[in-house]
Amino acid sequence: MGNYSSRGTASRNSRSSFGGKKRSFHGGGNRARGGKRKFGQTIDPKRFVKAAKNIEIEEYVAEHAFSDFALNEVVQNNLRAKGFTAPSQVQDHAIIPALEGRDVIGIANTGTGKTAAFLLPIITKLMANRGQKVLIIAPTRELAIQIQEESRAFAKGGRLYDAVLIGGAPMGRQLRDLQRNPEIIIGTPGRIKDHIERGTLKLQDVSTIVLDEVDRMLDMGFINDIREILEQLADVKQSLFFSATLEPRIESLIKTFTNDPVTIMARTAETSDNVDQSIMHYFEKTDKMDKLHDLLNESHVSKTLIFCETKRGSEALSKELADRGFTSDAIHGNKSQGQRQRALKKFKDSHVDILVATDVAARGIDVKDITHVINFDIPQTYDDYTHRIGRTGRAGTTGFAVTFVTH
Repeated sequence: MGNYSSRGTASRNSRSSFGGKKRSFHGGGNRARGGKRKFGQTIDPKRFVKAAKNIEIEEYVAEHAFSDFALNEVVQNNLRAKGFTAPSQVQDHAIIPALEGRDVIGIANTGTGKTAAFLLPIITKLMANRGQKVLIIAPTRELAIQIQEESRAFAKGGRLYDAVLIGGAPMGRQLRDLQRNPEIIIGTPGRIKDHIERGTLKLQDVSTIVLDEVDRMLDMGFINDIREILEQLADVKQSLFFSATLEPRIESLIKTFTNDPVTIMARTAETSDNVDQSIMHYFEKTDKMDKLHDLLNESHVSKTLIFCETKRGSEALSKELADRGFTSDAIHGNKSQGQRQRALKKFKDSHVDILVATDVAARGIDVKDITHVINFDIPQTYDDYTHRIGRTGRAGTTGFAVTFVTH
């Protein structure tokens, strides 16, 4: 992130909130979900050390052009306006069966274009069958909003209404959007279930269900909410499931709610193969902060995502870094949706170099040019670790992950 003359110029001896004794501020806690203590360092630190394999991703040669697909002309015009010509692998193989009304299971990494793979055929079908609806379930607020943005771009001029049902956003606006009888309903499991229980969301006209990033939703504990929602979709005609993995729990869920699905494997090598992983030893909290300061000042460190365990810890760390002269912001559950969106936009647009986040808040982050992921607090599970470091090393580039481990 440059040198001492340009960033991080405040004294490395300034302690701010990290000099106090409040554990949640210096980010050293390892509290499991539900309040039960679970020490992350029971994960062998050796698992956080691995050299990058520098696997080059072979460029996919599409079998079709977007113009070959039987998409609505409005959609085709919008694709041309955006400069889209050749589909990605998951789009190439998912769009045709989805247009045919088949159930589709897409196994693909984040960032492979799977959002368009389900949106393009869905929008085409909705324009041809006015009155039908689609319910799209995503694991995080950020991903739900991202899906809405892409949907509006592809459906521009097609006279389709949408509603986004997420926590942390005003309920009044969601109620108004639902009263407009939207064709496209996008939301997170908890808020969707809340609207169903309130009677403000009716599912009888939903003909298509989409579950995006199913593996993340299961990791976040949404499995029961998802089952309850799916069980109320008696008239659903088509199910589209997209996930980065296909573990037994996901297979069980899919089998229950699909009929003779088409399975598309468009997953490339593990994202973490392109991530150089190492650990940073520290002795106590002030030493930990000083070592983070020095790490961020190394010349090859650019756009950095830092993980803390707690909401308070992430906010305090972001403020401490700002006090030391770095440009940083935080994203966590105590921030409103508007604040989270603004922080993420500043990070994407490189107005800040550092984003400090909790695991849950970071689930929807998809920023392509992150060079470093720093685990200021050790994750609770190795799966969490894999999700964290997967934010770097994208598109064949080499990323770096550093995990702080106490002596």
